[in-house]
Amino acid sequence: MTTTIGFSDTDKSTSAVLQDVINSMDDEHITLRQILEKMGESGLLLLCGLLSLPFLVPVSIPGVSTVFGAGIVLIGVAITFNRFPWLPEKVADRKLERARLVPVLERGLNILRKVDRYVRPRMPALTAGALVNRINGLVLTAAGVLLMMPLSFIPFSNTLPGVAILLLSTGISQRDGVVVAMGHLMVVLTLVYFAALAYAGFAAGQSLLG
Repeated sequence: MTTTIGFSDTDKSTSAVLQDVINSMDDEHITLRQILEKMGESGLLLLCGLLSLPFLVPVSIPGVSTVFGAGIVLIGVAITFNRFPWLPEKVADRKLERARLVPVLERGLNILRKVDRYVRPRMPALTAGALVNRINGLVLTAAGVLLMMPLSFIPFSNTLPGVAILLLSTGISQRDGVVVAMGHLMVVLTLVYFAALAYAGFAAGQSLLG
């Protein structure tokens, strides 16, 4: 049996949302459902950014991009429709120990606070409103699809969409339109790079046949 979790938008930074989650953890256990409900869109985008980190190198491990890319695509679709993806009841309601979870979240909080120094709300036209949110979600989904392409053996084929995903997830969550615009640009550069690879492959094939 599965369940869907809805969430409402927030103007808080991801670090502030995570701090609220930590402060609200009074019981010995907390479920994944409760964490997701409290973090909302910020939680999904934070996960999306984490999934992009292994690809910030010229050549990544084969096969990983397909699995992680699929997760990013699911998150992109969820952002587009402003709904959490479907989760099995066992996963959503699994109890996590507060004593073990809080130290991990606090380490993540320290990192996010450092990010806050450089990323801030700017250019709201690229981050505010339902239509803009859907467009950003679709672009994030497209970046995930590009990451899934079986080209990990080619230098930068995973790096370019990986950087785009990191920029988009960070910019959307922090309401920084400048970073979101950079993410859109990286998606365009990825498409240009893939088109160049396809043309080079086609030209090589033609020369061999000729």
